[in-house]
Amino acid sequence: MKPMKDDKPKVQFIEITDDIAGQRIDNFLRNRLKNVPKSMIYRILRKGEVRVNKKRIKPEYKLQDGDLVRVPPVTVPEKEEQAPVSTKLDKVAVLESCIIYEDDHMLILNKPSGTAVHGGSGLKFGAIEALRALRPDARFLELVHRIDRDTSGILLVAKKRSALRKLQEQFRNKTVQKYYFALVMGEWKASCKQVTAPLLKTK
Repeated sequence: MKPMKDDKPKVQFIEITDDIAGQRIDNFLRNRLKNVPKSMIYRILRKGEVRVNKKRIKPEYKLQDGDLVRVPPVTVPEKEEQAPVSTKLDKVAVLESCIIYEDDHMLILNKPSGTAVHGGSGLKFGAIEALRALRPDARFLELVHRIDRDTSGILLVAKKRSALRKLQEQFRNKTVQKYYFALVMGEWKASCKQVTAPLLKTK
């Protein structure tokens, strides 16, 4: 008789590396336990089922390099599995040519107008999901910031947790200069210095 396959979730022990260090434990669990509701994550933290170095911790605890995290087995109702983003889709494939810079720490995308930065609200995928499909071997790809769906322009994507922290810190400290350009029709009057009219949304 062959042993039955045990698909039940088991306790996980995860050693924190430098790329993850500095992240809050609640955010770490939300990334690790993809389909687990936020309320359940905070419940297992509150009940002490999640341990760091064998000790109870609060949701705001920031992980340190070398920490050993105990993640309890968590079961959630099964959902219909969504098909992975196909790299053959035109909107996905075109993003490869929109990458204007890439190194070991970050990737810079010249996002086209009409492409959302991430999926949700009826959208199956956005730029970040498409990039993950184009870079299946990448261990880490996260948005540094966001720009509107209808806005084209530079989008920074971190390839390491340490790069994400440093880049977002620069945005918070406003040491990053951002410029927005608009295409207009007609001729500007010499006396016109400031526009206070609302933007007209075209169909």
